[in-house]
Amino acid sequence: MATFRISEAAALLGVSADTVRRWIDAGRLPAERDEHGHRSVSGADLAAFARSQAAAEDGSGRSSARNRLRGIVTEVIRDTVMAQVEIAAGPFRLVSLMSRQAADELGLEPGVVAIAVIKSTNVVVEVADRGASP
Repeated sequence: MATFRISEAAALLGVSADTVRRWIDAGRLPAERDEHGHRSVSGADLAAFARSQAAAEDGSGRSSARNRLRGIVTEVIRDTVMAQVEIAAGPFRLVSLMSRQAADELGLEPGVVAIAVIKSTNVVVEVADRGASP
């Protein structure tokens, strides 16, 4: 069975190694120590945890789209009719084209936390609850 070091698990989950350590210390993510005292996570446990995280952030049935990537808006380019919005979600760069009116109504600016909702070839951008953790 595959096992992942803390840094590998963090990269796959799109969070910092410190976040993974906190999840392990809190008992949210099972881990074992190797002969050198280093913690590692089994592939099965990591997959189950990733599934549970995705279920927690999928909007609880508010949308038929299930591919949701939380990230930070890094750039917004507006013209008179359209806006191009770039989001960094973990290691991924997502770009959405939308009406300028939609971008303005959502208050999309660099630094805003947003969720890219992907359905087929469309990316829908929603503003994330600022109180929620990544």
